Amino acid sequence: MISRLSALFAAIACAATLAVSPLSAQAQDQAASAAASAADTTAAPADIAPAAAPDTAAAAKPVDNPYSLGNIVAHGNIVDQIVLGILFIMSLGSWYILFTKLWDTSKIAREAKDVRASFFKKASLQEGLKSLSETGAFRYIAQTGVEASEHHEGALTENIDHNTWVTMNIDRAVSEVNSRLQGGLGFLATVGSTSPFIGLFGTVWGILQALTQIGVAGQASIDKVAGPVGAALIMTAIGLGVAVPAVLGYNWLVNRNKSVMGQVRAFAADLHGVLMGSRKVAGR
Repeated sequence: MISRLSALFAAIACAATLAVSPLSAQAQDQAASAAASAADTTAAPADIAPAAAPDTAAAAKPVDNPYSLGNIVAHGNIVDQIVLGILFIMSLGSWYILFTKLWDTSKIAREAKDVRASFFKKASLQEGLKSLSETGAFRYIAQTGVEASEHHEGALTENIDHNTWVTMNIDRAVSEVNSRLQGGLGFLATVGSTSPFIGLFGTVWGILQALTQIGVAGQASIDKVAGPVGAALIMTAIGLGVAVPAVLGYNWLVNRNKSVMGQVRAFAADLHGVLMGSRKVAGR
């Protein structure tokens, strides 16, 4: 539970950082422009310095950019706000899945080291079970295999030989562990493939609205076109910023899961051999 909450807070921080970074970049550009204007005014001759003082104060004051991301969030139309909200939710979900799956795979990898070091050196299977974490994947697989080996009764299950019955139950437990590790990867793949197009949709919509306003005003100068179009292109940048971590995280988790599941399957095979050997010894 603590790991899930930590992952949620970390995901919120990462998503908020990606959302705020365009705003901070624009604020820095505005501050730099204001500082440059103030420096030019300060360098003016002394005889005109008093007259230029009001202009210096005006130049030093931060200029509110009507085409910034903050303005889109605060005063944009409903379509722009919906697109930004969807991208934020996608980014939040992607980072949450990345952190939680990293925790899960790291936990299983640590358990695998402990299992190799202690489980098969115990005097009995029951002692080996007690040495495993109660909430761990290896405890679940071992418990399932032991119960299947000890309980092979029933009118229908007795038609299955003991070896096949134990194998089926262990394989089923391994498949469930694999399904838990794979959970959420589909969301990452969806985000990675769709978020650029969602951002592009916001860009197209913003450009359409800007061109419509320019057409109504009857002015097509560069200063009238650059601002609205630049603000609309921010949507595409945000969409790419959401997609890239999701795609990289998906590929990384897939490879990590393969490595972890290799250790889980190796443990399951060894456990199956121990269970079959114990039954042969008990039958003598």
